[in-house]
Amino acid sequence: MFWNEDEKQKPYQVPEDIVDVGFKVISQSLPLEHAHELYEALHNVLPWLNDEKLIGIHQIHGAESGNGWMRPEDTENELLYLSRRARLYIRTPDHRLAAIQALSGQILDIAGHKLELGSSIIKPLSTQTEQFSRYVIVEEGEESEADFLKRVVAELNESLDTSIRKIMCGKPHMIRLPEEDIRTRSIMVADLDPKIAVKLQQQGVGRGRRYGCGLFLPHKGIKAVGETEDKTHFTGAR
Repeated sequence: MFWNEDEKQKPYQVPEDIVDVGFKVISQSLPLEHAHELYEALHNVLPWLNDEKLIGIHQIHGAESGNGWMRPEDTENELLYLSRRARLYIRTPDHRLAAIQALSGQILDIAGHKLELGSSIIKPLSTQTEQFSRYVIVEEGEESEADFLKRVVAELNESLDTSIRKIMCGKPHMIRLPEEDIRTRSIMVADLDPKIAVKLQQQGVGRGRRYGCGLFLPHKGIKAVGETEDKTHFTGAR
Protein backbone atom coordinates (compact mmCIF):
# COMPACT_ATOMS: atom_id res chain seq x y z
CA MET A 1 0.00 0.00 0.00
CA PHE A 2 1.15 3.52 -0.78
CA TRP A 3 -0.25 6.17 1.56
CA ASN A 4 0.82 9.76 0.99
CA GLU A 5 -0.69 12.22 3.46
CA ASP A 6 -1.34 15.76 2.26
CA GLU A 7 1.27 18.11 3.62
CA LYS A 8 -0.12 20.59 6.09
CA GLN A 9 0.24 24.10 4.86
CA LYS A 10 2.30 26.31 7.13
CA PRO A 11 0.54 29.47 8.32
CA TYR A 12 1.39 32.54 6.29
CA GLN A 13 4.33 34.41 7.78
CA VAL A 14 3.95 38.17 7.51
CA PRO A 15 7.14 39.65 6.02
CA GLU A 16 8.90 42.24 8.16
CA ASP A 17 10.29 44.37 5.34
CA ILE A 18 7.66 47.01 6.16
CA VAL A 19 6.33 47.57 9.69
CA ASP A 20 4.53 50.14 11.80
CA VAL A 21 6.51 51.81 14.59
CA GLY A 22 4.27 53.16 17.34
CA PHE A 23 5.38 55.84 19.81
CA LYS A 24 3.83 56.86 23.07
CA VAL A 25 3.10 60.57 22.83
CA ILE A 26 3.28 63.07 25.65
CA SER A 27 1.25 66.15 24.85
CA GLN A 28 -1.86 67.82 26.20
CA SER A 29 -3.23 68.79 22.81
CA LEU A 30 -2.57 69.13 19.11
CA PRO A 31 -4.35 70.94 16.31
CA LEU A 32 -7.16 68.66 15.14
CA GLU A 33 -5.88 69.20 11.59
CA HIS A 34 -2.16 68.52 12.04
CA ALA A 35 -1.13 66.38 9.05
CA HIS A 36 1.10 69.01 7.41
CA GLU A 37 2.61 70.31 10.65
CA LEU A 38 3.39 66.77 11.86
CA TYR A 39 5.13 65.93 8.59
CA GLU A 40 7.16 69.17 8.66
CA ALA A 41 8.27 68.55 12.25
CA LEU A 42 9.40 65.02 11.42
CA HIS A 43 11.07 66.19 8.20
CA ASN A 44 13.15 68.68 10.21
CA VAL A 45 14.58 65.75 12.18
CA LEU A 46 14.71 63.28 9.28
CA PRO A 47 15.71 65.30 6.18
CA TRP A 48 15.60 62.19 3.95
CA LEU A 49 11.92 61.62 4.75
CA ASN A 50 10.61 63.03 1.49
CA ASP A 51 12.85 60.73 -0.55
CA GLU A 52 11.49 57.53 1.01
CA LYS A 53 8.38 56.61 -0.98
CA LEU A 54 7.24 53.81 1.34
CA ILE A 55 7.28 55.90 4.54
CA GLY A 56 3.77 56.65 5.79
CA ILE A 57 2.86 58.93 8.70
CA HIS A 58 -0.43 58.08 10.37
CA GLN A 59 -2.28 61.06 11.75
CA ILE A 60 -2.84 61.01 15.52
CA HIS A 61 -6.44 60.27 16.41
CA GLY A 62 -8.67 60.39 19.44
CA ALA A 63 -12.12 58.87 19.66
CA GLU A 64 -14.48 60.09 16.94
CA SER A 65 -17.24 60.15 19.54
CA GLY A 66 -17.39 59.47 23.23
CA ASN A 67 -17.84 61.43 26.46
CA GLY A 68 -20.01 63.88 24.57
CA TRP A 69 -17.30 64.82 22.05
CA MET A 70 -18.08 64.84 18.36
CA ARG A 71 -15.80 65.94 15.56
CA PRO A 72 -16.72 69.57 14.76
CA GLU A 73 -17.75 70.71 11.29
CA ASP A 74 -15.19 73.54 11.20
CA THR A 75 -11.91 71.89 12.18
CA GLU A 76 -9.44 74.64 11.30
CA ASN A 77 -9.02 76.08 14.80
CA GLU A 78 -10.08 73.07 16.87
CA LEU A 79 -7.81 71.11 19.19
CA LEU A 80 -7.41 67.39 19.73
CA TYR A 81 -6.95 66.59 23.43
CA LEU A 82 -4.79 63.51 23.84
CA SER A 83 -5.17 60.70 26.34
CA ARG A 84 -2.33 58.58 27.71
CA ARG A 85 -3.25 55.90 25.18
CA ALA A 86 -2.61 58.16 22.18
CA ARG A 87 0.06 56.91 19.79
CA LEU A 88 1.93 58.14 16.74
CA TYR A 89 2.48 55.41 14.15
CA ILE A 90 4.96 55.61 11.31
CA ARG A 91 4.98 52.95 8.59
CA THR A 92 8.52 52.29 7.47
CA PRO A 93 10.64 49.93 5.37
CA ASP A 94 13.08 47.91 7.45
CA HIS A 95 16.20 49.74 6.25
CA ARG A 96 14.86 52.90 7.92
CA LEU A 97 13.70 51.17 11.10
CA ALA A 98 16.66 52.15 13.30
CA ALA A 99 16.41 55.81 12.24
CA ILE A 100 12.68 55.87 13.00
CA GLN A 101 13.11 54.20 16.40
CA ALA A 102 15.78 56.80 17.26
CA LEU A 103 12.97 59.39 17.34
CA SER A 104 12.20 58.30 20.93
CA GLY A 105 12.98 61.23 23.20
CA GLN A 106 12.50 63.85 20.49
CA ILE A 107 10.28 66.83 21.28
CA LEU A 108 8.50 68.10 18.19
CA ASP A 109 6.86 71.47 17.66
CA ILE A 110 3.47 70.95 16.03
CA ALA A 111 2.14 74.44 15.24
CA GLY A 112 3.18 75.66 18.68
CA HIS A 113 2.18 72.51 20.54
CA LYS A 114 4.91 70.36 22.07
CA LEU A 115 4.78 66.67 21.20
CA GLU A 116 7.26 64.42 23.00
CA LEU A 117 7.84 60.97 21.55
CA GLY A 118 8.24 58.25 24.17
CA SER A 119 9.18 54.61 23.90
CA SER A 120 8.37 52.74 20.69
CA ILE A 121 6.97 49.37 19.73
CA ILE A 122 7.09 47.52 16.41
CA LYS A 123 3.83 46.26 14.95
CA PRO A 124 3.93 43.86 11.99
CA LEU A 125 1.36 44.32 9.28
CA SER A 126 -1.93 42.47 9.66
CA THR A 127 -3.47 39.55 7.76
CA GLN A 128 -6.97 40.80 8.66
CA THR A 129 -9.23 40.27 5.65
CA GLU A 130 -10.89 43.69 6.04
CA GLN A 131 -8.64 46.73 5.61
CA PHE A 132 -9.60 50.35 6.21
CA SER A 133 -8.09 53.64 5.09
CA ARG A 134 -9.30 56.86 6.71
CA TYR A 135 -8.08 59.10 3.90
CA VAL A 136 -7.84 58.31 0.19
CA ILE A 137 -7.39 61.36 -2.01
CA VAL A 138 -10.16 62.33 -4.41
CA GLU A 139 -8.11 63.26 -7.46
CA GLU A 140 -10.73 65.11 -9.50
CA GLY A 141 -12.75 68.02 -8.16
CA GLU A 142 -15.99 66.74 -9.66
CA GLU A 143 -15.27 63.03 -9.18
CA SER A 144 -18.46 61.34 -8.03
CA GLU A 145 -18.45 58.62 -5.40
CA ALA A 146 -19.05 55.98 -8.08
CA ASP A 147 -16.20 57.33 -10.24
CA PHE A 148 -13.94 57.54 -7.18
CA LEU A 149 -14.57 53.88 -6.32
CA LYS A 150 -14.15 52.79 -9.93
CA ARG A 151 -10.76 54.51 -10.15
CA VAL A 152 -9.56 53.19 -6.78
CA VAL A 153 -10.59 49.63 -7.66
CA ALA A 154 -8.75 49.86 -10.99
CA GLU A 155 -5.61 51.11 -9.25
CA LEU A 156 -5.77 48.36 -6.63
CA ASN A 157 -6.41 45.61 -9.17
CA GLU A 158 -3.32 46.68 -11.08
CA SER A 159 -0.98 47.23 -8.14
CA LEU A 160 -2.05 44.11 -6.23
CA ASP A 161 -2.42 41.92 -9.32
CA THR A 162 -5.79 40.69 -8.12
CA SER A 163 -9.49 41.44 -8.48
CA ILE A 164 -11.03 43.46 -5.65
CA ARG A 165 -14.52 42.09 -5.04
CA LYS A 166 -15.87 44.21 -2.19
CA ILE A 167 -15.16 47.83 -1.33
CA MET A 168 -17.10 50.42 0.65
CA CYS A 169 -16.82 54.18 0.46
CA GLY A 170 -17.31 56.16 3.66
CA LYS A 171 -16.79 59.55 5.21
CA PRO A 172 -15.49 62.54 3.24
CA HIS A 173 -12.79 64.66 4.83
CA MET A 174 -10.76 67.73 3.90
CA ILE A 175 -7.04 67.85 4.73
CA ARG A 176 -5.89 71.44 4.93
CA LEU A 177 -2.43 72.21 3.56
CA PRO A 178 -0.74 75.60 3.06
CA GLU A 179 -0.79 75.26 -0.73
CA GLU A 180 -4.14 73.50 -1.15
CA ASP A 181 -6.99 71.67 0.54
CA ILE A 182 -7.09 67.95 -0.30
CA ARG A 183 -10.44 66.19 -0.56
CA THR A 184 -10.42 62.63 0.72
CA ARG A 185 -12.81 59.77 1.45
CA SER A 186 -12.47 56.76 3.71
CA ILE A 187 -12.73 53.29 2.18
CA MET A 188 -12.85 49.72 3.40
CA VAL A 189 -11.81 46.73 1.32
CA ALA A 190 -13.22 43.34 2.35
CA ASP A 191 -12.77 39.62 1.67
CA LEU A 192 -9.04 39.88 1.05
CA ASP A 193 -6.66 36.97 0.96
CA PRO A 194 -4.18 37.39 3.86
CA LYS A 195 -1.24 37.84 1.49
CA ILE A 196 -3.14 40.47 -0.48
CA ALA A 197 -4.15 42.22 2.77
CA VAL A 198 -0.47 42.54 3.72
CA LYS A 199 0.48 43.70 0.23
CA LEU A 200 -2.26 46.35 0.38
CA GLN A 201 -0.80 47.72 3.61
CA GLN A 202 2.69 47.70 2.14
CA GLN A 203 1.73 49.57 -1.02
CA GLY A 204 -1.31 51.60 -0.03
CA VAL A 205 -3.22 53.46 -2.71
CA GLY A 206 -2.78 56.85 -4.27
CA ARG A 207 -0.54 59.65 -3.06
CA GLY A 208 -0.13 61.56 0.20
CA ARG A 209 1.41 58.93 2.50
CA ARG A 210 3.27 61.70 4.36
CA TYR A 211 -0.14 63.05 5.42
CA GLY A 212 -1.63 59.66 6.28
CA CYS A 213 -3.41 59.22 2.95
CA GLY A 214 -3.78 55.83 1.28
CA LEU A 215 -2.54 53.92 4.35
CA PHE A 216 -4.53 50.84 5.35
CA LEU A 217 -5.20 49.42 8.79
CA PRO A 218 -6.97 46.23 9.88
CA HIS A 219 -10.67 46.73 10.55
CA LYS A 220 -13.17 44.45 12.26
CA GLY A 221 -16.41 45.83 10.89
CA ILE A 222 -18.07 48.40 8.68
CA LYS A 223 -19.46 50.82 11.28
CA ALA A 224 -16.44 53.16 11.42
CA VAL A 225 -16.36 53.59 7.66
CA GLY A 226 -19.39 55.86 7.88
CA GLU A 227 -22.74 55.64 9.60
CA THR A 228 -24.62 56.40 6.42
CA GLU A 229 -26.90 54.53 4.09
CA ASP A 230 -25.56 51.26 2.75
CA LYS A 231 -22.90 52.13 0.20
CA THR A 232 -21.27 48.78 -0.29
CA HIS A 233 -20.01 48.38 -3.84
CA PHE A 234 -19.58 44.83 -5.07
CA THR A 235 -17.22 44.51 -8.01
CA GLY A 236 -17.73 40.80 -8.49
CA ALA A 237 -20.02 37.93 -7.66
CA ARG A 238 -21.37 37.76 -4.12
